[in-house]
Amino acid sequence: MSDQSDDARAPTPVLSIEGLEVQYRTRSADGRTKLLARAVDGVDLVLYPGETLAIVGESGSGKTSIANAVMRLIESSSGRIMFEGIDLVPLRGKALRDVRPRLQMIFQDPFESLDPRLTVLDTVLEPLLINGIGESADERRALAYAALESAGLTPAERIGKRYTYELSGGQRQRVAIAAAMILQPAVVVADEPVSMLDVSLRAGILRLMADLRDRLGVAYLFITHDLSLAWMFADRIAVVYLGRVIEEGSPVDLIGSPRHPYTRALVSVIPVPERAQASDRTVLTGEIPNPTAIPSGCRFHPRCPLYRDLGEPARCVSQDPALTLLQIGSSTPHRVACHFTSAEESEAGST
Repeated sequence: MSDQSDDARAPTPVLSIEGLEVQYRTRSADGRTKLLARAVDGVDLVLYPGETLAIVGESGSGKTSIANAVMRLIESSSGRIMFEGIDLVPLRGKALRDVRPRLQMIFQDPFESLDPRLTVLDTVLEPLLINGIGESADERRALAYAALESAGLTPAERIGKRYTYELSGGQRQRVAIAAAMILQPAVVVADEPVSMLDVSLRAGILRLMADLRDRLGVAYLFITHDLSLAWMFADRIAVVYLGRVIEEGSPVDLIGSPRHPYTRALVSVIPVPERAQASDRTVLTGEIPNPTAIPSGCRFHPRCPLYRDLGEPARCVSQDPALTLLQIGSSTPHRVACHFTSAEESEAGST
């Protein structure tokens, strides 16, 4: 009975990704052979209203492909992307345009994502004009100035007259945030939103995003290669490797008690004052395999320190581990895709 009542009180996801796959057609280096790159290879994720879910992984892990598929900037090969109860995958034309205002994106590079021919005011007005929002030019202008003020660009009237190429990197990203938030979206996909900025500017942008999340109730799908950034900013973290989620949980559990060898390696190189010895770090060898040739079994096994320490168990090569729910202290579910997720299992694997 209690389980049913708990389910009834559970929030409804604003975004639910189910079995998402993204595949690209490519050719071999000599151009003779057609190949299929599995950039996203069966991803399941949920995002709740007002929540920040960070997707973390190395370059080539598939995290940006997930973001672009959610935004419908690329087509998914299979799966569902449920946004506010609507599957985005089959939408076309007007049906897709109708949901666009509620689903916005902040791009990585504010120098490339903003049109240098537009003033700041025109940049923020453009989403209103495209979506037919506002009864008059005066009303739209008032909304634009309010959005600039909320993004920390003051005085808005003076900033609005400038061209985006006249602004600093941090100011440009604030303009991009204002242009996204002016439509009052339910979800914002933020693809490495601070990676192109100086370290001194990153904290201010993240504080702004957190403030807007708290005030507006917007949910973030936050793409980053920086696990320490996800630790500070996210409510949950999903670690992606070669197109698949291999561990997911709260920052406290995932950073404090990582269960997948890949996550452990990422955590071990987070710079912290207490880590004085290099021997505490796990430096992975090699690169992420090409998505046209995903290894058999566990896709991480060619680079896995635990696989080598356990004497290269056969199941790591022959069996693809499922993403399995673990019971750890936090109330946030913790999932991991590894055959050896505990000391007991590790000892059993070595025998």
